[in-house]
Amino acid sequence: MMAKIKDNTIQVVFISLILDLLAFTMILPLLPALLDYYKEIESDESMYFKILRYIQSTRKFFDAPDKVNTVLYGGFLGSMYSFLQFLGSPIVGALSDIYGRKPLMMFCLIGITMSYLLWALSCNFTIFVLARFVGGISKGNISLSMAIISDVTSPKTRGKAMALVGIAFSIGFVVGPMIGAFFAWISSNNREGAWYIIPAIFALFLAISDLCFVLCNLRESLPLEHRAKSLISGVSGITIYVNPIDLFQFNGVSGLNLQDKKNLKTLGCAYFVYLFIYSGLEFTLTFLTHYLFEFTSMQQGWMFLGIGLVMAILQGSWVRTIPSNKTKSAAELGLWLTVPAFICVGLATDVLTLSIGLLLFAISTAMVVTCMMTLVTRIGPDNQKGTITGVFRSLGALARACGPIVASIAFWCIGSKATYLTGAVFLIFPPIILQRVRLSTCYVPEKIVN
Repeated sequence: MMAKIKDNTIQVVFISLILDLLAFTMILPLLPALLDYYKEIESDESMYFKILRYIQSTRKFFDAPDKVNTVLYGGFLGSMYSFLQFLGSPIVGALSDIYGRKPLMMFCLIGITMSYLLWALSCNFTIFVLARFVGGISKGNISLSMAIISDVTSPKTRGKAMALVGIAFSIGFVVGPMIGAFFAWISSNNREGAWYIIPAIFALFLAISDLCFVLCNLRESLPLEHRAKSLISGVSGITIYVNPIDLFQFNGVSGLNLQDKKNLKTLGCAYFVYLFIYSGLEFTLTFLTHYLFEFTSMQQGWMFLGIGLVMAILQGSWVRTIPSNKTKSAAELGLWLTVPAFICVGLATDVLTLSIGLLLFAISTAMVVTCMMTLVTRIGPDNQKGTITGVFRSLGALARACGPIVASIAFWCIGSKATYLTGAVFLIFPPIILQRVRLSTCYVPEKIVN
């Protein structure tokens, strides 16, 4: 009976993630058209033009083409979204260790639903930014999903379950942008009036469906006897969950032995460095293909479709069957593969070389994120899994908030080739750092540290 409950929980989490990621990714192709729309309707003293003046100053300083104004605007919104995830994920995870996973999951999904409602009502740019703010701060559902999977799986079966999370991401990032591209195509033919309401309502429909589905089907995965008693109290306790120094030290996690504390810090450091550089390539890839290879929006859509399909196939077949004792070596291999991926993309002067680099990029992505999340869920006591996965996801969000900005500046200052080759050099460090992790087969709470 318990096995059936566990299997059902994993399926519910998987479906919930797909619904959430479809709504999340469909807005990506719409951002340029949305920003153009607000540019047309806003006054000179509005928030839109105040921010635009700062962006234009930055563009002139780096001598970037005028065409990148919209891209830099999208980068600003994306970084804000990731930064809010960085703030919210560890706090939501820590609260779920006390009050249970389902109540906090419902709280996050309600916030996400409200963000799409605000988007549908965004008659001006300020409301649209508010919608992105609410959505970003509510995005702790991803780390909660991983904590739930950790609750209902054993170390031997966790890798297979975590691979489903990767598959959900692949499906979301393949299908979601295609839906968004469809709405972008419609909007290109008719941009009179508030055309964005139709895609916003569709995203709202997906979010409401997700909320109702989780409410009716998700079982609480953290028993009362396994819950933490309280958060670290006071203002200093709150800052532990948002202060980068405390996050890298995992100071918000209690009840760890010395080796587990060391392993978490090592994993967090490797993951941050990897995702910091990775997100830079991911963000600037559209710049590269547009200006160097003159890809159209449709060609870029096919490019991301190919990347997503490779990831989904690998995660659905091979990655989810990796034995638990091979997870760390698979993560290391994936990290090493990112180095030639960056080199190929940086040196590419033809589509074939670019395609080889992107193939390696997709293969490494399918391996690294899933395997590293599996590793981190094997560390620490059960009543701290939400905090641990929340902090880990928060470090990833911080990397995604900083990486694209740094990569974009480098892209326009020193060029794409130097940017990617420099990234390849720094990508040597994450697999070397990961080699220092020493995982035991079970958790032994001895020599407790704060």
